[in-house]
Amino acid sequence: MSIKSDKWIRRMAAQGMIEPFEPGQVRYAGEERIISYGTSSYGYDVRCADEFKVFTNINSTIVDPKSFDERSFVDVKSDVCIIPPNSFALARTVEYFRIPRNVLTICLGKSTYARCGIIVNVTPLEPEWEGHVTLEFSNTTPLPARIYANEGVAQMLFLESDEVCETSYKDRGGKYQGQRGVTLPKT
Repeated sequence: MSIKSDKWIRRMAAQGMIEPFEPGQVRYAGEERIISYGTSSYGYDVRCADEFKVFTNINSTIVDPKSFDERSFVDVKSDVCIIPPNSFALARTVEYFRIPRNVLTICLGKSTYARCGIIVNVTPLEPEWEGHVTLEFSNTTPLPARIYANEGVAQMLFLESDEVCETSYKDRGGKYQGQRGVTLPKT
């Protein structure tokens, strides 16, 4: 298994692996400096869309992955999302991914957010998974935290195997296959 370079990422993006795709690093929107996104040396920095689901404890419910109460979230559509202290929000990537059968993709948060106590959590993107990636932002601080839409939030690393897997996510009929928008837990 090997980690893939910018050259490989550009070649695979031309085949539809990432849409929309930015071949370089974008650091400015006009004159304004932003948190970078696009192709890096050995990965791809994804952007957060402007759709958020901010966790709230207004209903005093129990968080249960087998029976998740959608009322535990407040929907926000904005260029900025404020996450309450010691809470979290869900979002999605701007980019839509189609992972090749011989590739596993791992996501790590960007250091700009990590240095502010904001942790990005994403499970691996398995071979032949496709969709918008649901992002979870945890605010580990005792203060409100800000997330910026349409700017970089996390980096995808692509690991290519020297052999094709026997059973892919698509073969198994994975429950999050083809997801669009922010997707809540399913069982």
